[in-house]
Amino acid sequence: MKNINRIIGVCFVLFLVSCGKTTDPAAADQYLVSNNLITQVTKETLTLQLGLIDRTLASTVQDGVKAYKIVYKTKGTDGTDIQASGSVIVPLNPKGAMTMASLQHGTIRDDAQAPSNFQFGSETYLAGSLFASQGYIVVAPDYIGYGASKTLPHPYEHRASLASACLDMLRASKEFLKKENIQWNNKLFIGGYSEGGFATMSLQKKIEEDFPTEFDLRASSCGAGAYDKTAFTKFLLSNKTNGEANFNSSYIWTLLTYNRVYGLNRPMNTYFKEPYATQVQSLQQNVTLPGNLADLFLDPFKKGILDGTDAPFMNAVKDNDVFDWKPKTPTRLFHGDKDTYVFFFNSQNAFDAMRKRGATNVVLVPLPGKDHSSGIGDYLLGTFQFFATMNAM
Repeated sequence: MKNINRIIGVCFVLFLVSCGKTTDPAAADQYLVSNNLITQVTKETLTLQLGLIDRTLASTVQDGVKAYKIVYKTKGTDGTDIQASGSVIVPLNPKGAMTMASLQHGTIRDDAQAPSNFQFGSETYLAGSLFASQGYIVVAPDYIGYGASKTLPHPYEHRASLASACLDMLRASKEFLKKENIQWNNKLFIGGYSEGGFATMSLQKKIEEDFPTEFDLRASSCGAGAYDKTAFTKFLLSNKTNGEANFNSSYIWTLLTYNRVYGLNRPMNTYFKEPYATQVQSLQQNVTLPGNLADLFLDPFKKGILDGTDAPFMNAVKDNDVFDWKPKTPTRLFHGDKDTYVFFFNSQNAFDAMRKRGATNVVLVPLPGKDHSSGIGDYLLGTFQFFATMNAM
């Protein structure tokens, strides 16, 4: 009997020890699934590469960089558990604890351009390397639909999923930094251009309103984002646009996303005239339709948008408005005043609404004479200067 009791006692102790090991919060990551080194780029190589694009940018390079791919847990647009990915880029020779800069990319149509692939010539390779070479920890989410989640459709211009995927990427990055013993000073800056500007604004709003104590968010730089979706949608359907096919396809992509994500599930012939409806149904966001955008749509659909009677569709659009709120974080809104793709009024409306709510730390930065493409360089330099100023505080 004594031997039996002794054996039971030993087993009980071993059980407690094993339970302690499996429940230790430091032993298991909540968001990070995996990480691996993608590549290293020397200072000399990076300077040469950036010099082919802009000598001013190249002259700011201070170090080489290392890029990692991380895979992490997040939620899909339907709330199911999925895995997404992104890249974390750090200096080759860090000097003490560094500031984190989360850079949200603009519209991409090829998975090869996803941050986790870190392909030369991609936005993340260039902008991410530039900031990392200056001593930042750069976090660059792929978004749902690219990288580890490339089998899923990308929820283009969908506020909630962009915000949650970017937020969970930040959480996974914190776990990654701890695991790799990379020193972070807990400061967080966020920025992005075009879809990245919209994603950045969405992320900022989610952090400030839902998780205000989780991150020390110090600065936000949003470039040329479609923040006022309601006004933008009505403008597109009531004004003549420049008719570029790639512009039209991205507007159509937004419609396709909302039609799917919000469960409208309408056939394309309830939106578009023929033969456009058949082409969109077949090719989706890859459709090539030049010409004035409003001319592609059926009159009853346009009427329902403009007079507000198509409540289901306009409710989906309104759910993606991210312009009328009061940011607490110092925020810059960069936008070219000649942008014929994402019109300048998106940033002007956001600035006006935010100031009306009492946000004194939001600054509108018009880029005179710049359109959507030519404004990118000014945005990047302006963001770099803004972050450097805020980082010195």
